[in-house]
Order: sequence, then structure tokens, then C-alpha cells
Amino acid sequence: MNLIAVVDIAHSDLSLAPTIRECSDVTIRVVPQSGTDPETGIFFFLVENPGEEFETQLDEDHTVAEWELVAGSAATRVYRIRHPPETKLISPKTSELSGLMREAITNTRGWTVRLQFPGREALAALADYCDEEDISFTLQQMFQQDEWNGGEPTGLTEAQRVALVTAYENGYFEEPREARLDDIADELDLSPTAIGGRIRRGTAKLVETTLLED
Repeated sequence: MNLIAVVDIAHSDLSLAPTIRECSDVTIRVVPQSGTDPETGIFFFLVENPGEEFETQLDEDHTVAEWELVAGSAATRVYRIRHPPETKLISPKTSELSGLMREAITNTRGWTVRLQFPGREALAALADYCDEEDISFTLQQMFQQDEWNGGEPTGLTEAQRVALVTAYENGYFEEPREARLDDIADELDLSPTAIGGRIRRGTAKLVETTLLED
């Protein structure tokens, strides 16, 4: 039995914290399975809706030692970023505790991470580590999973699932609508642009994985 935990973390010295604060309409996620060693401080990031000011902000971000545009377009880009040693990261500690970081996506204050651990003790140890490092650690969701894998049957990311469920529970899909996109964004502390994108992409993924034939 394995433990899945969805956690919000925040600190001014966390990876890309100044950029997250200054570019609130930008969604950033760590590219999974990119083959990087968390001990090196080098990660690949997928950036949605970067805008012209994004790279200027990277130059000013004290958690960025160097960055390189790897691929992408005006709407979606992949960056290779190296952090200086003083940047706070939870991925090395997660690995030390035999855990995996299945997903990491930005919110308005920092990061929402989906973690997989062999048990509650490891999650508690990570929470203690964050407390020692003065990193805000807010557990949003926790559940057991029988098999060691991070995939969802629907193919949804955790962020898409949360956005869709929150929209559904607030009546966003009712006719007439009982909630606006702004209402969903306020509840999740994100921008309407970010929430709208997650709902669109999540809906498209549901259609692809549940309605389309091979």
C-alpha cells in the first residue's frame, strides 16, 4: 500500500518563487521523468502562457542561476533551469525518504505537489523537514493507492482534476450556470486564465480517454 499526498508548499526561496509572484497568469510545472538529478539543482519546466516579461523575470529571480529555452512556442515553452545552492527544494528530501514527486505545478503562493510515499511516516518526516526549513506545508489531500504508480485512469493531472471537481461542485456546468470562472478562480486562489485553461485541457483529456475509440 502506498500513500499519495497533495500538498501546497510556499517559501520566498523556493524554486522560482519570485517569478511565480510576479507572473501570476503564468502556469509552470516541473517536467516529469526528465532524467535530472535533484541534487544538481537542474530541472526542466513546462511554462504555459509565458508572455514577453517572463524571461526578464527569470533574469531577476534569485532562485535561478542560469536558464535556457529548450523548446516551445509563444504559448508553451520548456526551459532548463539551474538553481543556486541556497534555493530551497523538497525533491532531494523526498527522494531520501524513498518518495516520488509525481507532479509539481504552481499556484499563486508557491507550488502544489503530488507526492507518493511508502507510508505515513515518510510524509510526516517531510512535513517535519519543511517545518525546520520554515517552508509552509499545507496538506490538501491524502489517500492510499494499491500499486506503485502515479497515473490516473482518466489521464488527468491533479491540477486539472481539482479544477474540474471544484467547478462541478460549485455549479459551473449547470444550466444556467451557478458559478462563474472568476468564482472558481477565487476559491482555488488562481487566476481565471489559469483555471480556464485547466478546465479546457481537463475536459479535452476526459473526452480523449473516455469517449474516443482507438
